Amino acid sequence: MRIIAAASLLAIATAAGFGGTPAPAQSQARTAATQGFAAFRDGFIEGWFKLDPATAVYQGRHDFDGQLPDWSAAGLKRQSAFLRQAIDRARGFKDADLTLDERFERDYLIRVAEGKLFWLDDADQPHTNPAYYVGGGLDPNVYIARPYADAPTRMKALVAFFGRVPAAAQAIRANLKTPMPRSFIDYGVAGFNGFADYYTGDAKAAFAEVRDPALQKQLATSAAAASAAVRALGTWLEGQRGTATGDFALGADRFQRMVRATEGVDTPLATLEAAGRADLKRNQDALAAACRQFAPGQTIPACIDKMNANKSPDGPVAEARRQIPELRAFVIAKDLVTIPGTEEAKVEESPPYNRQNSAYIDPAGPYEKNVPSVYYISPPDPAWDKKTQDAFVPGKKDLLFTSVHEVMPGHFLQFLHANRSPSMFGRVFVGYAFAEGWAHYAEEMMWDAGLGNGDAETHVGQISNALLRDCRFLSAIGLHARGMTQAQSLQMFREQCYQDEGNSRQQAARGTYDPAYLNYTLGKLMIRKLRDDWTATRGGRTAWKAFHDQFLSYGGPAIPLVRQRMMGEPTARAVF
Repeated sequence: MRIIAAASLLAIATAAGFGGTPAPAQSQARTAATQGFAAFRDGFIEGWFKLDPATAVYQGRHDFDGQLPDWSAAGLKRQSAFLRQAIDRARGFKDADLTLDERFERDYLIRVAEGKLFWLDDADQPHTNPAYYVGGGLDPNVYIARPYADAPTRMKALVAFFGRVPAAAQAIRANLKTPMPRSFIDYGVAGFNGFADYYTGDAKAAFAEVRDPALQKQLATSAAAASAAVRALGTWLEGQRGTATGDFALGADRFQRMVRATEGVDTPLATLEAAGRADLKRNQDALAAACRQFAPGQTIPACIDKMNANKSPDGPVAEARRQIPELRAFVIAKDLVTIPGTEEAKVEESPPYNRQNSAYIDPAGPYEKNVPSVYYISPPDPAWDKKTQDAFVPGKKDLLFTSVHEVMPGHFLQFLHANRSPSMFGRVFVGYAFAEGWAHYAEEMMWDAGLGNGDAETHVGQISNALLRDCRFLSAIGLHARGMTQAQSLQMFREQCYQDEGNSRQQAARGTYDPAYLNYTLGKLMIRKLRDDWTATRGGRTAWKAFHDQFLSYGGPAIPLVRQRMMGEPTARAVF
């Protein structure tokens, strides 16, 4: 209804004409257009939440608790139709009828809708990629890890969630097509079976103290049914290994469409690839120079091993808890960026059900009230041998830049700003390249600002993280547009970015089912260039804080849109 109302108001506004001094009727029409756009924008958010309630719950809209997206064929068609209609309606709002802020939000909305539409229709992920579902709503972590309500209330939401999983699993099974790439099968089997264990294990255990026998019975029954449903998916996928393929590539044309649709980047792939190789070379040279100081006469791998051997005696969680106040004090002392409010991120060991990443942050959503953000650090698997366990635990300086990336001034600070954006649209839709680009940019920015006071070991820690992201960038392009094999990607991570064997193997596999993981370096390069261009006429280094504050104020749109707005350029474009 809101979309229809917006369209009607738009028709009134555009029929009124413009130019010169507005006549009363013309002013009324512009007011109507503004009101119509606001209703349309807000209607888009509410409409999308109804189609994707898992996102709504993650953002803190607990009136959607317990719901899952409709992944049936009809449900997917409804999502596609909604996005296409929204794009058409948004394009109907003309510049002359909108304020500067409204134009920005219109373009922001179009980019969000086109990005979602790419994964839904062009990449056809619901039918080709289990990652669409593993990361798209089957994880009930919000109900367990976020204390947004008392335990019985969250437990009831979890029961409702579990009750919807069997039907969702049936839709997933109907959607996924085979034969499937081997790496997709590996990821799907691990994801679905992992959820099966989690539903009846740690998810249930999280509510063991709730003294309500009837509710406990409901939880046990619904968890068992949900677990069996996703376990069946894992078993079915396991059975597809005999026909597994290596056909994971999007292809050059579709990869180009991906960066355009999802991040607003029109840059030709050859130019993107050249930018990535230049950044790789820059970081390799910097690492060689740092290693000559830190580990003279030793090889680069030996230098990195030496850096990682310096571990905190009381473990990474305790070390990170010490690092974060120091990083906060450094940001304030160097006047790098505003830290809104007094909220601090908690540091905890990640729960057993969610240790696929060595470290990650779960930030509070924009609709949440008094819910802490938690920086999780995963311990090594006790089943591993001692050498593998020791290698998994990061060295102090490696962990330092992980803490920069995840907390200060990376993701946690960025979400503090996003959650205070004047635009609710900016609070809700934070893009991949914006979020990961900012967090990765923050690592190098902090080193450039003096973190570590020029200490070579600290620099090795920073560059080792940068090289990982450089190889992700080049691997994404190589795997999906240049015919690179998974084995060749693994070799690149090992030999050019100095990653260990296990991490290299995982990163090469991830690139097949997450082609957008180039966004860490893609975002960093665009932010760094925008900073240099914006501050060039505003005092250079002295304007960094003003730049960072303004950049973060937009929420999380495609970075070319931010560049257009901050630089006053006529069009949104990517510049590296």
